Amino acid sequence: MSNVLLRAQDVHKTYLLGKVPLRVLRGVNVDVRAGELLAVTGASGCGKSTLLHILGALDLPDKGSVRYDGQDVFRMSAARRDGVRNREVGFVFQFYHLLPELNVLENVLMPQMVGMGVFAWSGRRRDARARAEDILTRVGLSERIFHRPNELSGGERQRVAIARAMMNEPRFLLADEPTGNLDAKMGQGILECLRSLNENGQTIVLVTHDPNIAAAADRRIQLVDGRIEA
Repeated sequence: MSNVLLRAQDVHKTYLLGKVPLRVLRGVNVDVRAGELLAVTGASGCGKSTLLHILGALDLPDKGSVRYDGQDVFRMSAARRDGVRNREVGFVFQFYHLLPELNVLENVLMPQMVGMGVFAWSGRRRDARARAEDILTRVGLSERIFHRPNELSGGERQRVAIARAMMNEPRFLLADEPTGNLDAKMGQGILECLRSLNENGQTIVLVTHDPNIAAAADRRIQLVDGRIEA
C-alpha cells in the first residue's frame, strides 16, 4: 500500500454530444505504484485519454476520486490543484505542442520560466539551463539543443516534449499515445527513451493502442466500455 503514488477510485465521466449523453468512464479503479511503467490499452474511443487527463487533474470527473499520496486532488481548491499538478505531473502528448519560434533548449526551459518571476528566474537561470542540458543529453539530443522544431524529425520532437515534461522533476509522467504520430522505428526509439527514464526511477503511465508498445510495460490494464477489464 505504501508504494501507491496515485489512486483513482470509482471514476465516472460522461460527455454530452448535443443532447445525447456519452458515458466514457463507468467506475474506473486504478493504482499507480511508485517506479512502475503502467500501460493503459484499449480500442479507440474507449476512454484511455479521458482517464489519463483525469489522473493528471487536467479534467474533472463527474464522480470518484484521484489521490496523490492519499490527498484527493478534486477536493482541493482549483488554485491548489493547479499547483499540485504542476509540481507532481509531467505530460507528454501525441502532437508535441512545441513552440516553433523557440529552439530545443528554450522549449525545455519553458516550464521553469513560466513558474517564476523575472527576478527569481535571473537567479536560477544557470542551474535551470544545466538541468535542461542534462535531460536533453539523457534523451539523446545533446547535439540538437539550438535547433528549432521544424529542423527536427518527429521522433526528435517527441524527445524534446519528454525532456520538457521532465524539467520540473515530476513524480509521475503521463504519456498520451506518445508514439501514435510516429513510424515504427521512431516509435521504438521513444519507447526506449521512456524505458530508460523508468529504469532510473521515473513513474510513467502510458496510454497506447499499440500492443507492441504495451508489451514493454511492467504492467498493463485494458479499458473496455469505460471499465477496467479484469
